[in-house]
Amino acid sequence: MTRNAFLVAAMAVPIAVVGSAAYVSYAAAGKVYYVAPSGSDAAAGTQAAPWASFAHAQAAAQAGDTVYFRGGTYSYTRASSGCSSGTARVDAITLNKSGAAGNPIRYWAYPDERPVFDFSKMTDNCRIKGIDVTGSYLHLQGLEITGVRQNNNLNHESWGIWVSGSNNTFERINAHHNMGPGLFIQDGGGNLVLNSDSHDNYDSMTSNGAGESADGFGAHISANHPGNVFRGCRAWNNSDDGFDLINAFSSVLIENSWAWHNGYIPGTNTSAGNGNGFKAGGYGGDYVGNGAKHTVRTSVAFGNKAAGFYANHHTVANDYFNNTSYNNHPDYNMLGVNAAGAAVGLGNLRNNIAYGGTLTSNMSGANATTNSWNLSVTLSDGQFQSVSTSGWVAPRQADGSLPVLRNFRLAAGSALIDKGVNVGLPYSGTAPDLGAFEASTSPTASASTASASPASSEPPASASAASTPPASSGARGCTATYQLTGSWSGGFQGAVAVANSGPGLVSDWTVRLTLPAGQTVTQAWNAGFTQSGTLLTVTNSTWNGTLGLGGTATFGFLADGDGSRPPAAITCSAA
Repeated sequence: MTRNAFLVAAMAVPIAVVGSAAYVSYAAAGKVYYVAPSGSDAAAGTQAAPWASFAHAQAAAQAGDTVYFRGGTYSYTRASSGCSSGTARVDAITLNKSGAAGNPIRYWAYPDERPVFDFSKMTDNCRIKGIDVTGSYLHLQGLEITGVRQNNNLNHESWGIWVSGSNNTFERINAHHNMGPGLFIQDGGGNLVLNSDSHDNYDSMTSNGAGESADGFGAHISANHPGNVFRGCRAWNNSDDGFDLINAFSSVLIENSWAWHNGYIPGTNTSAGNGNGFKAGGYGGDYVGNGAKHTVRTSVAFGNKAAGFYANHHTVANDYFNNTSYNNHPDYNMLGVNAAGAAVGLGNLRNNIAYGGTLTSNMSGANATTNSWNLSVTLSDGQFQSVSTSGWVAPRQADGSLPVLRNFRLAAGSALIDKGVNVGLPYSGTAPDLGAFEASTSPTASASTASASPASSEPPASASAASTPPASSGARGCTATYQLTGSWSGGFQGAVAVANSGPGLVSDWTVRLTLPAGQTVTQAWNAGFTQSGTLLTVTNSTWNGTLGLGGTATFGFLADGDGSRPPAAITCSAA
């Protein structure tokens, strides 16, 4: 990956920040603290007497607690330590205290308010991390990160958010106008970046060329750190790549995400860095024997300076399923490298659309079938409801999921409907459609949740039927249905839908799953859990226990072990 550059005068795009009073009830399980730009660290940390600093709030917070940041600007002028050299790394904010499995420490925007962390006044003469997350089991939600600077040209970039901890959730983050990547996972596993935006990042002060290192999102993790996921994210107007997985030695999943107009100085069409929408791997052009397999699916790339989807000399065939690429250069570039160091086509491509620009390159050797360029289909604008490149920065939905657009959704009667093959994703009709959007189903949120609940980290239902056991019988009014939603070497991700089966109101529910031997749950969301041997017991959170007749709630979890083996039994009890 080449990294970055920043132009203070580049245009910012306003992003709607949404909230819900339901956050308060969700947070009530632990202590609740408050921070405000006008607060004082000598105060009580209450809503009426908030603290002033992130550091003071972290010192007080314990697993299960919630810290609300009131709207306004939190301006930083210096790092927490001095620069030992011009190439050193320093933090403005360090999050090094961990929560616990099922009880994260939550650092959330106060409902319907916009806390902005502005680092543009920092003068430290070295590399700056706006927020350095070394802790685990943390949940950051609704925070805006901007202005992280690099004040010399001895380095490649600084970073908006740097992550080396595990099992963290970054939700509704808006990172923009930083002199480096907006959010960068350096290490750690099981991190979820959900419904977040990273845009207009540009580094003009860099040792490897202006604009060469400011990606929207990056994951460059070492081996044995699986489970990092980007879901429902947008990356645009970044001077380098939208998403960059170079030097990632553990598998990463990118899904339901969009990348456009990357590779230019923000606010212009002036060339800057690499400019790929989704750069899915690579190790500097060299062959490595322990490369990781990544998955990019149900995502959209358009108008990027370089490729929409790029293998970047990767050494393993990644999976590219149900993506849409429009007017990129090219739309899909599967340039890989084999053990002899020779260039080869590498990638498993299914159900993808390439339209406009150069469609493909370096496909010789790639495993590509049931894509738009493999089929006897003539593409035209009429195959889609719209091919507009406008509207993609529209405000997110109330739960934080991507806006519902007509753009690149298949038109009624499109020749791309039912032309795909089953890759384990949900579909309607006789076969999956091509592209990122299934035509015969209504658009769904990337993390669905009941309207009365807070925006959650719950995964979408995307398991194959073979991995889904039958729904449990709910003797006291509820049923529970399990789905495998993601897997990797040594771990997996699951989701369970709980439904009120009658006859009356459900006030609380408990789900018990008998897991196969060797499966250990490490993290859950939207519920509390305990595990004793193979028995996993899950109880509702404070905000999703009440279910009317036919009502549903969903929780998810990450686990170590072989996810291909579903639970032997599931029961649901209600009160």
